[in-house]
Amino acid sequence: MCGIVGYVGPRDATPILLDGLQRLEYRGYDSAGIAVLSPDGDLQITKRAGKLANLKAAVAVAEPAGTMGIGHTRWATHGRPNDDNAHPHSDCEGAVSVIHNGIIENYAELRDELRAKGHTFRSETDTEVLAHLIEDQLKSTGGDLTKAVRLTLGRVTGSYAIGVVSRRHPGELVGARCNVPLIAGVGEGEQFLASDIPAVLKHTRKVIMIEEGEVVHLVPDRITVMDLAGRTIAREPLTIEWDAESAEKGGYPHFVLKEIHEQPDAVRRALTGRVIERAGARDLRLAELDALKASGALDRIQRVAIMACGTSAYAGLVAKYAIERWARLPVEVNIASEYRYGDPVVGPDVLCVAITQSGETADTLAATRMARELGAPVIAITNAVGSAITRASDAVLYLQAGPEIGVVATKTFVTTTTILYLLGLYLGRHRGTLVADELPRTLAALQAVPNQMARILDRADSGEDNIASVARRLATCHSFMFIGRGISYPIALEGALKLKEISYIHAEGYPAGELKHGPIALLDPDTPLLAVAPTSRTYDKVISNIQEVRARDARVVAVATEGDTNIHRHADDVFFVPEAPEMLSPLLTVVPLQLLAYHAAVARGCNVDQPRNLAKSVTVE
Repeated sequence: MCGIVGYVGPRDATPILLDGLQRLEYRGYDSAGIAVLSPDGDLQITKRAGKLANLKAAVAVAEPAGTMGIGHTRWATHGRPNDDNAHPHSDCEGAVSVIHNGIIENYAELRDELRAKGHTFRSETDTEVLAHLIEDQLKSTGGDLTKAVRLTLGRVTGSYAIGVVSRRHPGELVGARCNVPLIAGVGEGEQFLASDIPAVLKHTRKVIMIEEGEVVHLVPDRITVMDLAGRTIAREPLTIEWDAESAEKGGYPHFVLKEIHEQPDAVRRALTGRVIERAGARDLRLAELDALKASGALDRIQRVAIMACGTSAYAGLVAKYAIERWARLPVEVNIASEYRYGDPVVGPDVLCVAITQSGETADTLAATRMARELGAPVIAITNAVGSAITRASDAVLYLQAGPEIGVVATKTFVTTTTILYLLGLYLGRHRGTLVADELPRTLAALQAVPNQMARILDRADSGEDNIASVARRLATCHSFMFIGRGISYPIALEGALKLKEISYIHAEGYPAGELKHGPIALLDPDTPLLAVAPTSRTYDKVISNIQEVRARDARVVAVATEGDTNIHRHADDVFFVPEAPEMLSPLLTVVPLQLLAYHAAVARGCNVDQPRNLAKSVTVE
């Protein structure tokens, strides 16, 4: 979950490395460091615990000079966050420097072996063994750095994306990946290495996606990709359509708020090219599934299994309601981190849907690979072109949400939900289970959602909806409860997750009918309840549940449909959303909950874009 960046070329490396780390800090912010090779051959290493600002302050005192280097921002896995455990890590002689994202599972036995040979370790990390192993291998490879890295990785068990430099190899940068993202940026007379595309977009929009088990060798005028055996692999670069400006805050105080406001456009992009006009009516086109359909795999489907973690799993719960209604297929939603540790009943008659916005979530990748091994067809839903999940699946539906820098998912949640709606409609049409004119009616309602989202955001910005003031008033609470029924239940879960992720207020989401089965014991005047209560078949039931809460003197906040004149009698505060079909209401009801969490976090002085202990991409188990 760490961020890595590397540069080799004619320019001063330090500013490039620091800028890249700034764009990757969302991946980890326990510590940061850089290693720069000076013109006289010294490997200058500067690293500091804490935020990137601490590293920048240290570098400002004595900026390392040189035209090649690597940088790292850390989310701690092995060893506490401190200066010693910060990356880069070096060998005994200080000749080799390594940065690493991932976990070396057999590091303890490798460290014991290296210590027996006389190697001295300076940190508690698993990463340091890589530097010492490379040091050992260089003695047997005639000084070939790339070969030494390849041989080292042949001894390693676990996951990694690494960057390696050596003072004895000026002008050479080596990277490699296994189950963790890595890309190479292609420049003119200069090359880049990074965990994620935003780190290099300021310099190039051409990137090479490094795939599983590959090593990449970068020198100023070329990039060579090879496998662990040293065989060269031809790989054409991709051209990234969005630019560096798309990954900037654009005048908003935080990325999270910017990305909440980008949701209308993100949903429009998700629908573009998929909702089309045909014979004067709206129709659905998912060309990405043509090959899967032609193979006959969809004809055998008797069940759908969704595999996801966190916010993606809650989007999957929304999809369960939609797919079961439209396609009349039973749907199970599996927490991917648990999936492969059970004994899943999966085969060719089960359509598996793997959801991961980064495309690199380790747990979801592992679940996907297991499903494929068991013969199940897999559709991946992701935001990252060329990510690992795209190669592990039979078909891919891209979110087209654009870059999401804030650690918490906002626009990727609504675009994931949108894509899942389209998939549900597609399966319903394929199976002939949609009722008359349901497809064009639902597609028309989906196309209306972006403008409806924009109305919610406009009202919140103008203060017409008092989301910010309610959030400030409730920001001192220590606990919060969210409820919803039917398709609003996953939104209660998502709302609770957002609040605890960025404001650190304890929050739980429940099906509204479960209140009386235990959770109502927690409610009192100091524990507010938020009820997701749009117009629906279960509206009266939710009102009944709210009444149970009011009888315990708990404060009630409701999300309701515009025109609901009844709701004010039952709730202390109400956030209104435009009217939409019940099945699509989650796309609207989630927006006030995102804003509530955001404003509560700001009121509490929390770091909204980089909440404590979290990282954007969970690339380790």
